[in-house]
Amino acid sequence: MKVKQHLWFEKDMEAAISLYTSLIPGSKLEWTSTIPAETPSGPSGSVKLAEFTIGDQRYMAIEAGPLDPFNHSFSIIVECDDQEQIDQLWDALKEGGSVEQCGWLRDRWGLSWQITPKRLGELMSDPDPAKAKRVTEAMLKMVKFDIAGLEAAAEGEV
Repeated sequence: MKVKQHLWFEKDMEAAISLYTSLIPGSKLEWTSTIPAETPSGPSGSVKLAEFTIGDQRYMAIEAGPLDPFNHSFSIIVECDDQEQIDQLWDALKEGGSVEQCGWLRDRWGLSWQITPKRLGELMSDPDPAKAKRVTEAMLKMVKFDIAGLEAAAEGEV
């Protein structure tokens, strides 16, 4: 068996996939197809399908007009090694979208992303509960994560 996430786009599926696969190493578009028959979602040729990978995760996508908008019930979490990766992804994905607290953003298609530093998990799981609390409190005040700020909070320097 294989498990894939499935994303439903109202429009611009190929542009979304192109952006996503350009940002994460190891990502690629596997294939695209247009359904050559009338479907409940539209006339012949109006519904598109695609399969792609983002990093090591497999996805299917459909572009078939409006259905249910994306919401926070599903998000893509990207764990970054350093601040440069966070900044690059954040800037590219927020363009035309919106940003939220705690490393969340919505891209221009409405898909929710969490751009997080790997270091955050390490700091929050520190055996010293006071350190983990300081990191959590700092994290809750951030929009885009700042690794140096999290490190400073861990050390009690904030």
